[in-house]
Amino acid sequence: MNSNSMEACCPAKPELGSRPLLTEEQAVSLEQTFKILANGTRLRILHALFLAEEICVTDLANTLGMKPTAVSNQLQRLTFSGIIESRRDGNQIFYRVVDPCVINLLDSAWCLTVDAEARVRERSGE
Repeated sequence: MNSNSMEACCPAKPELGSRPLLTEEQAVSLEQTFKILANGTRLRILHALFLAEEICVTDLANTLGMKPTAVSNQLQRLTFSGIIESRRDGNQIFYRVVDPCVINLLDSAWCLTVDAEARVRERSGE
């Protein structure tokens, strides 16, 4: 699952500027999505899943330096939200990102963060 294959499976959507103003219901739904993503551990998991394409809980926990039970808890939340999916192979469960939009969002948010930090440093004279 490289970035090209992720983009290829993302359904076309209208540009933000051509969409009508968010309804209250859409805004609440969007807020829920941001709440799921507003967790450092889940963001690291998503990045690790993207990099590995597919990975079992044990290997993911080792990659992140965490306990498998802690990783499993976060994976359940991401699975419930529809961002990732799992498959069983014997005793192991493998996870992968299934929503390409989350990878684009992660990439954009990371870029925004780096750029904003640079602007703050520049303003403060660092």
